[in-house]
Amino acid sequence: MTQTPPDNLETLRKEIANRYQTLSPRLKQVASYVIDNPNDIGLETLSVIASRCNVQPSTIVRFAKAFGYRGASDMQRLFRNEILSASPAPSYSERIRQFRKRSDEVDWLSPHNVLHDFAESNIIALEHLREVVLPADLEKSVELMHKAHTVYLAGVRRSFPVAAYLAYSLSHVEKRAFLLDGVAGMTSEQSWMLGPEDVVIAISFRPYSDDTAAVAERARANGAPLIAISDSRLSPIARDAAVCFEIKDAEVRQFRSLTASMCIAQTLVISYAYKYGAEKPKIGDERR
Repeated sequence: MTQTPPDNLETLRKEIANRYQTLSPRLKQVASYVIDNPNDIGLETLSVIASRCNVQPSTIVRFAKAFGYRGASDMQRLFRNEILSASPAPSYSERIRQFRKRSDEVDWLSPHNVLHDFAESNIIALEHLREVVLPADLEKSVELMHKAHTVYLAGVRRSFPVAAYLAYSLSHVEKRAFLLDGVAGMTSEQSWMLGPEDVVIAISFRPYSDDTAAVAERARANGAPLIAISDSRLSPIARDAAVCFEIKDAEVRQFRSLTASMCIAQTLVISYAYKYGAEKPKIGDERR
């Protein structure tokens, strides 16, 4: 039976995420690149795309056929049409390549240039965030938080500051929140009671945390809606999430920022506070 190919990008992205674990290692490489670099898929040649995701051009063709397309060009047409229907802007990866090229031309050891690198990279990340986050996803997340009895927050290592901020700030707008900090390795014990009346906000980036993935799986098993903040729809916490925010945080000289992730967290809390919280949000009151 011939598979009917997805006729729009949103359906294709969901199909890739659903089938990701069943793909071969090479096709997984292509899947990750397709999800993370949509503008490149629409604008670049097959040879350039293959070079950037470190596979042969024939692998790109095989990937497209695996999803029902006659060839890579049919799949690329979906991405090209989305670019033409939107405001023209270079892809996130292309902006980073341009920035790195400029950065190579200056004294990168200078503290002032380190500051410039971080500031410029975070500006790019925030501009990308503003372009890709859907208003409907923000509205849905705020509504899920409002309806939830408890907001469970999961994030470790680099993601922990985002989870901790959400726990702190939600308490200041009088929303019941519980930080799954995993103290003494007790993440499983802390999350056992979450249920359909709750919501889980999970934050994880490559390399993904097994503990956070386990919390996401517990949410799925217990029927709790999941809001994922991650760097890809192929993240283990993104599968079956009610909402997934794909964050491309800045990376400067192998140090990764949290600016865009914190921006999403602040947006969710402040939006909740003004729509459902106390009359005067207390987030800035450090005396509490």
